[in-house]
Amino acid sequence: MCADIAALDRKTMGGRSIALVGLMGVGKTTIGRRLAKRIDMPFFDSDEEIEKASGRTVKGYFQSHGEDAFRAGERRVITRLLSAYPIVLGTGGGAFVPAATRKILNENSITIWLKADFKTNMERVNRKRDKRPLLDVDDPEAAMRALADARYPLYSEAHLCVRAGACSHATTVGRVIEALKKYLETADA
Repeated sequence: MCADIAALDRKTMGGRSIALVGLMGVGKTTIGRRLAKRIDMPFFDSDEEIEKASGRTVKGYFQSHGEDAFRAGERRVITRLLSAYPIVLGTGGGAFVPAATRKILNENSITIWLKADFKTNMERVNRKRDKRPLLDVDDPEAAMRALADARYPLYSEAHLCVRAGACSHATTVGRVIEALKKYLETADA
């Protein structure tokens, strides 16, 4: 692959998938969809695929079967999605937490941690909190802080980290593309 990547697209990705990881509400699905369109790759959302496969909402699955069963199903869905062909994958906030799933993601895709400041993240999750089983508690902000404290060290194992704060989606997609170009230039040098 040429070290001077003028444009990022399916061809310059060299058959590699991209997986977006990070806390709930950071924009993995929104940014993933826009990124996929810009680089002409298919997009999948692991939570949506789990809902299709199980016939249940993520929240319903959590309530009926618990988090451990959900994470096992999530790992199976992610493995299937990444084994088919190169894609852009938006993962659930906890997908990168189990070591086995983190290994699958890191070995089969370029993982990108989308990281927003806490206030921006909280504002975003509050809009759809009813769909977030881990925030179905008396103090959702404290729960979110605990998740950030526990997960940030794990998210840091992603190949790249891109700021996804209170900026436009187009700005974040541009940041992701620039980070990917630099990463590919270094990896292919």
